[in-house]
Amino acid sequence: MSDALSEDGSEQNDSQEELMTPVELIAKLEEAWLNEKFSPDLLENKSEVVECVMEQLTHMEDNLQRVSKGDMKASVHRMEIDRIRFVLSSYLRSRLQKIEKFFPHVLEKEKSRADGDPSYLSPEEYAFAREYLANTETYLKAVALRHMPPNLQAVDMMKAVPEPCLDSFVFLRVKEQQDNIMVEPETDDQREYVVDLDVGSQHLMRYRTIAPLVSTGAVQLI
Repeated sequence: MSDALSEDGSEQNDSQEELMTPVELIAKLEEAWLNEKFSPDLLENKSEVVECVMEQLTHMEDNLQRVSKGDMKASVHRMEIDRIRFVLSSYLRSRLQKIEKFFPHVLEKEKSRADGDPSYLSPEEYAFAREYLANTETYLKAVALRHMPPNLQAVDMMKAVPEPCLDSFVFLRVKEQQDNIMVEPETDDQREYVVDLDVGSQHLMRYRTIAPLVSTGAVQLI
């Protein structure tokens, strides 16, 4: 994979805080993809990574045009491009599915975030969520609400649409040592206890407990 990605050395985005090689960039995308896929909640958007990967795909497509069709390298190069496109599409699709499923809570979360905090939605996702909310309200009014008594025509979307279940259990792999992680009891007979998460170890834990560690990159959902 590294050979296919590194051909003709692609230019990196100067606006990025870190200068990444193509292999590191794809690894960032795969990490974001797995975290988004297995997280019950919508995570911080990775628009910079997405934009850089799209630029990288453009460079790879250009490189592919310069390779003769009979060259074995062309088929390997094409398979790697298709693989990256699949991961990118799956990542974006997972986010859109969560936005559609939890749209009022997603919009409220974005609205209530403090200044300086990372955005959960890209500008395009925010516009999509707003439009989805407006279309849903219009559809409900046209199909059902206008036929109901006036006192029943108002719908609180925050109550009508379920929230993400942060108490879901997820598998994770530890990337950075974490000590004294507080674990909530599973039954009334148990008490809170602390665990140490060693680098490389794998665990099955409640998402709510390790959500901050997913955000910081200390753990990877698997």
